[in-house]
Order: sequence, then structure tokens, then C-alpha cells
Amino acid sequence: MWKMNQYLPLFLIASCLFLISHSQTTSNTSSQHRCLPDQSSALLQLRKEFVEKRTYPDDDYYGVSYPFDDYDYYNGSYPKMKSWKADSDCCSSWDGVTCDAHNGHVIGLDLSNSWLCGPLNSNSTLFRLRHLQKLDLALNNFSSSTTIPSEFGQLMRLTHLNLSRSFLHGRIPSEISWLSNLVSLDLSFNYFYYSDAADYDYYKILKLRRNDLEALVQNMTYLRELHLDEVNISSSLPQSLTNMSSLTSLSLSWCSLLGEFPSDIFLLPKIQAIDVSGNNNLNGFLPNFRSDSSLKQLRLSSTNFSGELLDAIGNLKSLNFLDLSETYFSRELPNSIGNLESLSHLDLSEAIFLGVLPNSIGNLKSLSHLDLSRTNFLGELPKSIGNLKSLSHLDLSGANFSGELPNAIGNLKSLSYLDLSGANFSGELPNAIGNLKSLSHLDLSGANFSGELLNAIGNLKSLSHLDLSGANFSGELPNAIGNLKFLSYLGLSGANFSGELPNAIGNLKSLSYLDLFGANFLGELPSSIGKLESLNYLVLDSSKFSGEIPPSIGNLSQLTFLSLQMSNFHGQLPSTLGNLAKLTFLDLRNNLFSGKVPSSLGNLTQLEELLLSNNNFEGRFPVSLTNITKLTRIDISGNQLNGSIPSEISRLTNLSSLDLSQNSLTGAIPSVLYTMPSLSELYLDQNQLTGPLQFQNISSSQLNYLGLSGNKLDGPVPRSISNFTKLHELHLSSINLKYKMELNIFFQIKELQFLDLSGNNLSVSKENINSTRPKFSYLWLSSCNLHEFPDFLKAQNKLSTLDLSNNKIEGKIPKWFCNVGKGTLKYLNLSFNLLSGFEQPLKVLPWKSIYYLDLRSNMLQGSLPNPPLSTSFFFASNNNLTGKIPQMICNVNSLQVLDISNNRLNGHIPQCLGHFSSFLSVLNIRNNCFQGSMPKTFIKGCTLMTLDFSHNKIQGKIPRSLVQCRMLEVLNLGNNNMNDAFPFWLESLPELRILVLRENRFHGPIWNPHAKNGFSNLHVIDLSHNNFSGRLPSEYFRTWNAMQIVPAKDKTQPEYMESQSSYYEDSLTVVNKGIEILLVKILTIFIAIDLSDNRFDGEIPNGVGNLKGLIVLNLSTNCFIGHVPSSLGNLTELESLDLSQNKLSGVIIWIITINHFMALPIHGLVSLMAPSKVDPSCDASLSSPIWISSTIPADWMWQFPSEFEASSHHDIYCKKPQSVFELEEDASIDGLFDFAYVT
Repeated sequence: MWKMNQYLPLFLIASCLFLISHSQTTSNTSSQHRCLPDQSSALLQLRKEFVEKRTYPDDDYYGVSYPFDDYDYYNGSYPKMKSWKADSDCCSSWDGVTCDAHNGHVIGLDLSNSWLCGPLNSNSTLFRLRHLQKLDLALNNFSSSTTIPSEFGQLMRLTHLNLSRSFLHGRIPSEISWLSNLVSLDLSFNYFYYSDAADYDYYKILKLRRNDLEALVQNMTYLRELHLDEVNISSSLPQSLTNMSSLTSLSLSWCSLLGEFPSDIFLLPKIQAIDVSGNNNLNGFLPNFRSDSSLKQLRLSSTNFSGELLDAIGNLKSLNFLDLSETYFSRELPNSIGNLESLSHLDLSEAIFLGVLPNSIGNLKSLSHLDLSRTNFLGELPKSIGNLKSLSHLDLSGANFSGELPNAIGNLKSLSYLDLSGANFSGELPNAIGNLKSLSHLDLSGANFSGELLNAIGNLKSLSHLDLSGANFSGELPNAIGNLKFLSYLGLSGANFSGELPNAIGNLKSLSYLDLFGANFLGELPSSIGKLESLNYLVLDSSKFSGEIPPSIGNLSQLTFLSLQMSNFHGQLPSTLGNLAKLTFLDLRNNLFSGKVPSSLGNLTQLEELLLSNNNFEGRFPVSLTNITKLTRIDISGNQLNGSIPSEISRLTNLSSLDLSQNSLTGAIPSVLYTMPSLSELYLDQNQLTGPLQFQNISSSQLNYLGLSGNKLDGPVPRSISNFTKLHELHLSSINLKYKMELNIFFQIKELQFLDLSGNNLSVSKENINSTRPKFSYLWLSSCNLHEFPDFLKAQNKLSTLDLSNNKIEGKIPKWFCNVGKGTLKYLNLSFNLLSGFEQPLKVLPWKSIYYLDLRSNMLQGSLPNPPLSTSFFFASNNNLTGKIPQMICNVNSLQVLDISNNRLNGHIPQCLGHFSSFLSVLNIRNNCFQGSMPKTFIKGCTLMTLDFSHNKIQGKIPRSLVQCRMLEVLNLGNNNMNDAFPFWLESLPELRILVLRENRFHGPIWNPHAKNGFSNLHVIDLSHNNFSGRLPSEYFRTWNAMQIVPAKDKTQPEYMESQSSYYEDSLTVVNKGIEILLVKILTIFIAIDLSDNRFDGEIPNGVGNLKGLIVLNLSTNCFIGHVPSSLGNLTELESLDLSQNKLSGVIIWIITINHFMALPIHGLVSLMAPSKVDPSCDASLSSPIWISSTIPADWMWQFPSEFEASSHHDIYCKKPQSVFELEEDASIDGLFDFAYVT
């Protein structure tokens, strides 16, 4: 009995609790008759205010997009209002509705994630539900609302309001602060991007004024949860926040907060979570936390919190989440961090803590997530890291730890994610890595580990993601890689592995993503690649694979993306490519594929992009491709396609871009190409297309780009071209029309902004300037036979590029032209005309935004005009300019190229030219009348690549500061009056290719036994016509490495020396047989030494025979003695040899084939005898040069002697008697002469 009485109080308490609970839950059970008609009516009316449609970030609804939101809006969503029926009770059977069991009032409405789409209006029946206590409208789409209605302030009974993630925007109404009973307010993450009809993007968010925030804090005294993430507050926080004694959760991330965060908030008695991350301008300090703190989550990432992280951080025994990433706490991480026994998540990434990571980190037994990426901790990663048995995520990417990765890493048996990318660890990857049997993600990209990748990698049987991109491992990729049966991602781009890709790669049956971009694997792509039955993404761009694509690639039935561009694959495409039924993207650009494009590609019915440009494909355009109706882009440019363009291409109704340029296509252009429904870009440039231009029924054309340049079209340009209503860019240069092209026709194309008519005979009528004409941005009228500046340019105030080069425009540049594109012009080319100056004298040229300004090859007189401060490329060469270089040019500190060569400028060179621009790569003042010395100061970090002061009257010495120009490739100081010893210090310039000091007064030896003898990259050295003297020791040429290599000669694609910008190409004057020859371009394979007309003595060093790449060698007119070294027989590339006017003597035993030109000394002991099979029928004097030509590119502009010089007392025997050479284009008479010199 006593025991029964003992439990009676507990029984009564339980009964009371049951009755209370029962009375509260009857709203959804026994209260079906309690729904009030006015409440039901209001709810039914509310349903009509919205469309129930699932429109979230993946959709594009009314131009709304949410690109940065990775929240899963679809999870658990359904249209709750569908259960709202007029014939049922709202309190018992309507989803999301909660009623008061006693009176039937609706007190709770949970419509979160309910597909609601539409505006929240101020007259909504929602605001008739005055008894609402809890309202949750989160995760809907109210983006069409103009703002949050102020009527929310009328719902005075609300204790919980959640409008988060509903794409609301505008100012939060002050009436929200009337809700004084609120316990929880969540307005977080309301933002979206909006694109209007003109494609302008807008970022819309909620905004909260400072005074409204203060009112909210003061009135909502019961508030426990305040979440305003992504609300633009843009002010400091009110101090009154520290009085909110009930606050448990404060979330204000990404609110643009300013000022200092009130530190007392951290000490609020009930606070459990604080998030102020993403407020980059928010300052703050952490307090001395008390041991009774209830704080569980602290997020301060991407803020300006600073100061010292105090030992008191260890008092936060309840803390389970700590994010201090991208903060500015100084000094060391305290040892007390190891006291946080509940901590499961620690993020210190990109924080600036000093010192070492404390060993106490290993005490965090509950830690599951640790991010130390891009931290600056010194020393080694502590071995105690291996004590974190619960750790599943470890990110050490970009961390500064030194030493080796500890073996203790293998103790982390729960680890599923490990990122070591870009980490600074040295040594080999520890073998213990193979113990991480739970590891599913391993990133070693860009890591500094040395040695080979261990076979232990094959033990990671759970691995699904492995990234070795850019890793430093040596040796071959181990076969054990094939053991990773669950691997779905393998990144090998830029990896340093050698050898071939192992066949074991074919064992990765789960692999869906394989990236071999820029990989160093050699040999052919293994056929086992065809066994990757799950592969859907394969990238082989810029790799070193060679050979043909294996036919087995056709077995990749799941492949959707295949890219092989810029590799070395060759041969025909396998027809099995047509088996890749799911392929949507195929990129084979910039390879060496040949043959026909296989018709089997027409089977790729899912293909959307086909890119085959810059190969050697031939034959006709494959009609089978017109079966692929999903194609949006075709690019087969830069091949050898011939025949006509098939009209069947019109079947491709989704095609938006077609590029067939740079082929050999013939016939007329099919008119259907202009009217295809989706085609916006059509590139047919540089073909052999013929026939008249015909544009019919094109008013509905979608074309905005049309390129027809470089064809052989007939007839005039029809006026119907103006019917292209959307045409934005038009290229009709050099289309070979027999008729004059009327410029006015193009003024009728209203949307036209890019127009290229270069290389046509243009007719420009003088009509009144019409403001309705299109405002061009880019206009190319080069080589159009223009005789004056076209008047229509007067109205062109938006030009960015204007090219009037290679015309016959003469006289002075008119005053009005200086206003053309005055604030917009970036590129202006007036070169190769007959211009004599400016009508209005100008101190500084007027185009204030100009980037490229070309005035070269005119008849400009007077002083050198000053380029605007914005100029990067300035050309004024080949004119008649006089006077001094204006000092103002030193203010143009963005110059990259300054070329004022071939004028009559004089005076001293401004000293600033050595250091006025940190970007200057080319300085060319050749062939003027400058006097005085060179600039004395070239600064450290100098970017000069070409310095040409030749053909002036410069005196003095070469400044030693030039050694600062570590990128210098061309130094030409020839034909001046300089007096100096040989600049041995130039040997240290690692990039120097051309050194010309000819025709000065340089003197002394060119060999210094104490110098390092560099010049490892030198291609051309010309020291002729000076007073150099002394001997050349046998080892002199030992380090001239570039001359010791016979360069590959690919005559189809010659390479020339040029600046990095490609706007400037180096040129050089060479002398052969006393004739100066201008090389307007310098082939990278041109290698020459000219030491003639000096006073060198001693023997010709044998080492010159090691310079196997030499094309020109001139040692004439010196004092060399002794024998001609037999090592010269090694110079198989030699095309010009002159040893004349020396003191060579003795017996020559030498058999050599010389391709070009030879001049040898003849003395009493030397005679020449012909081989027995040679017909001796031509004479020549060996005291004068013999000139023989081999392969010479036409653009070298060589001049050739008209005939051989002959005498009777020495015989030379040749296979073919020849007196006159006529060379056209690239001429080849290699092997014309075979000389045999035998004593």
C-alpha cells in the first residue's frame, strides 16, 4: 500500500501531461468540426494566390537564376495545398495547418517547401489569420514580390516566423519589429540573380536598415533565434544585442557587417551558436570564455577577427564546431585547443597562426573534420595526428608543413577524405597510406612528394576519387592502379609520370572520369582503354601520346565527353568512333589526323559539338553528319576539305555555329545557310568558294556572325545584305570581287558593329553624315584603294579598332580625324600610306584609350609625336621624322614595343629609355642619327627582349646595367662609333640569341679564361669590322649549346623570332660576299658566326666543328694561320663559308658537301681535283666567293649575284654548268655542287 502511494504522485503527473498533450494534438484528430468558416475561406483564397510549381535553382523562371546556392530545394518538397479541399475540415485533414483545439482558430501554418510560386501581396488573405503563432513559408519562390509586405506586423501573436530561402528581396519593413512575441525569426538566404531582356545581370537581396535592426532587437525581448544570413545590413551591430539574455542562436553570415563585433555576445548566458562568417570588414576579438559557457558552434570564417587566441578557448567544453578559417588571429594556436573534448569540426584553413601545430591536436578524440589547408604552421605535422581515430575528413592542401608526411597518418582508419594537394611535404609518400582502407577521396595533385608512387596505392580498395594532377612523382604509374575497382574519378593531368600508360588502366570498371590533360605518358594510348565500360568523360588534351587512336575506343558505350585536342595523334580516325552512341561532345582539334572524316560519325545521334579543326582531313564534307540533328556546333576549319558544301546541312535545325574556314571548298554558297533557324555564326573564310553573293528571304535569319573573307566570289554585294536584321559581325575581306564594293550598302545593317572589308576595291560616296548609321566598334578597311579619310568616320564615336593601313591616303591627317574614337579607340593602324603629318600640330596624340598605334611606312615629317599614356605598342618607323625623342615619352610607362627605326631623328638618347617602363620588351631606334652614349641605367626586373640601336652614331661603352635584362634575346649595336672591350658579362644572359657589334671600335680579346663562357642560347653573333684580337682557344665554343644542335626544319610551318605580343618580329642585316642582306624575319633555325675583318690570330679552333647547326661561318680577313681544321667537315648544315684573306697554309685533306656558298684561300700547296664521275666544265676563282643557293624562304629577301666570277688558273668541277641563278618562292638546288678537296 505504501509502495502504491509512493508512485501515486508520479501517476498523477503523467496523467496531467497526457491530458495536456492530448488536448494539443486534437487539432488534427477530434477537432474536425472546430474549423471556423472564415479561417477555411481565408486559406482557400490563399491557395488561389499562388501557382504550385516546383521552380528552384535548376530552373530559369522569369529570368531568375541562383548559381551559387547548392541547397537541395527538392528534398522532401511537395505541394501541401493540394490537400486543401472545400468539403473537408481545415483543422483535421489539410497539410500544414494547425488549429487551436478549443476555438478552431488557425494558429500554425507550415507551408515550407510547398512549391508556392508567386508574389506575397499586402492584400493577401494570409494576414486575416490573426491568431497565427507559427508561420513557416521557407523554401518557396516569392521572387516576383516587390518586397516583404508590412502587413506581417499585424500578426502580433507570432512566436515563430520563417521566410528563409524564398528569394525575397528589397527592404525588410520596420513593422517586422512589432512582432514582440517572436521567439524565432529566420529571414536568411534570400537572394537571387536576375537577368533582364537586355542580358544585364542584377543581384537582389534583402536589406535591413540600422535603425530597423535596433528596433527589432529592442522589441523582441523573448528572441532565442535570430537568423539574418545574406541580409544586407551594411552597418555595425547595435550594442543592445548584448542584452538579449534569451538568445541561443545568432546567425549573421554574409551581411556586410562593419565595425567591431560586441564581444559580450560571446558571453550571453544561453548562447549556443554564433555565425558571423563572410563579413570581411567585421573586426573583433575573442573574450576570456568562462568554463560554464554553453557555446556549441562558433563560425568566424572570412572576417577580420584578430588578436591572440587565448588559452580560455579551451574552456568551451561543449563546443563541437569551430571555424576560424581566413581570420587574422596572430601568434601560436594555444595548447588548450586540445581540451575541446566535444569538438567534431575544426577549420583553420587560410588562418595566419604562427609557430607549430601543437601536439595537443591529437587529444581531440571526437574530431571528424579537420581542415588545415593553406595554413602557415611551421615544422612538421605532429605525429599525434594519428591519434584522431574518429577523423573522417582531413584537408592539408597547400599547407606549409615541412618534412615528411608522418607514418602515423596510416592510423586514421576512419578517414574517408584526404587532400594533400599542393602541400609542401618532402620525401616519399609513406607506405602507411595503404592502411587507409576506408579512404574514398585522395587528392595528391600538385603535391611535392618525390620518388615513385608506391604500389600501396592499390590497397585503397574503397577509393572512388584519386587526383594525381601535376604531382611530382617520378617513374611509371604503377600497375597496382588497376586494383581500384571502385574508382570513379582519376585525374592525371600534367602528372610527371614517365613511360607508357599501363594496360592495367583497363581494369577500372567503375571509372567515369579520366583526365590526362598535358600528361607526359609516351607511346600509344593503350587499347585497354576500351574496357572502361563506365567511362563518360575522357580528356587527353595536350598530352604526349602518339600514334593512332585505338579502335577499342569505340567500346566506351557510356562516353559522353571526349577531347583530344592539341596532342600528337595521327592517322585516320577509327570508324568505331561511330559506336559512341551517348557522346555529346567530341573535340579532336589541332592534331595530325588525316584521311576522310569517317561517315560513321553520323551515328552519333546525341552529339551536340563536333570540333575537328586544324588537322589534315580531306575529301568532301561528310553528308552523314547532317543526320545528327542535335548538333549545335561544327568546326572543321583548317583542314583540306574540298568539293561543295552540301545543302543537306539545312537538316541541322539546332545548329548555332558552323566553321568550315581555311579549307579548299569550291562551288557556290548554299543559300539555305543564311536562313537556318538556329544558325548564328557562319565561318566560310579562306576557301575557294565562287559564284555571286545571293541573299534571299533572309529577314528571319538568326546570323550575327558571317565570315566570307578570302574566297573568289563574283558580282557586286547585293543591297539585300541589309536584310540581315541581327548581323553583328561581317567579314568580307579579299573576296576577289570584280566590281567596286559600295561602302554605303553596309550602313543599312542596323546591328552591325564589326566590319572587315580589307583587300577590296572600295567605293565611298560623300553623302551627308547620317546619325542613324550603325556605330561600328571594329572596322577594317586595309588595302581598299582609299585616297582619303572616309567622311562617315566623323560620326563614329564608339570605335575600338580602326585599320586603314596599306591604302593611298596622302597629305596631312585632318583635324576632324583626331576626334574619331577619341575616348574609345584602342587599336589604330595608319601604316603604309602617304601621310605627311597632322593638319593640327599636336604635342600628344589625342586617343586617350589607345593600346596599339601604328604610323610606320608613311612620309611623316617633323618631330616624333608623343603617344598617349595608355599606349602599349607604338610604331613610327620608316618615315622622315626629325628632331629629338621628346622627353614626354618617358611618361608612357605602359609601353611594350617602341619602334622608331629608319627615320632621321637625332640628338642624345633619353636616359629614361633604360628604365621608364617595366613592361618594355622591344626598343628599336635603328638607322637614325642619334649621338652620345647609351642609357646608363637598366633596372632590375627589366623585361627587354629586343634592343636595337644599330646604324646610328652612338659612342662610349655598353652599360654594365644591361645585365639586369635577363630576358634579352636580341642585342644589336652594329654600325656605331662605340669604343669598348668585349662585354664578357653578356655571357650570363640566359636568353640571348642574337648579338651584333659589327662596325664599331670594339677591341681586345673576346675570350677571357676567367669567364664562364656562356652564350648557351646564342644563334647569331656578328663581331665583324672591329679591332678584336687574340687567339680563340679550342674550348671557346664549348658552351654555345644552341649552335651545336641541328634544328628540325618543318618548312610547312616556319618559326620566326618575335616578341611575346606577336605584334613585332625581329629583323637582321647579314653580309655575304660584301652584300648587305636584310632578313625582315629571322628564322629560329638561322645560325651564323661572323668574326670577319678583325685581327684574330692563331689557328682556327677545332671546336668550331662542334657547332653542327651553323648555316653561315665567316672568319675572313683575319690573321688565322695553320691548317683549316678537318672538324669543319661536321658542319653538314653549312650554306655559307668564308675563310679568305687569312694566312692559312699547308695541306688540306677535306671532303665536304657545302650547300650554299664557299670562299677558300688558295696558296701554292693547294690544288683541287675532280671526282672521276664529274664533268669538269666550269671555272671559278677561289679567291672570290662561290655562291650556291639551297632552300631559302622567299620572305628572307635575299639578293643573289648574277653569275659566277671565273678565272683560268684554278678549276672547280661541277655536275651542272650554271652561270645565272633565278630563285622564285622557296628555291631548292641542294646538292648542286659536291666538292672534293684532295691533296
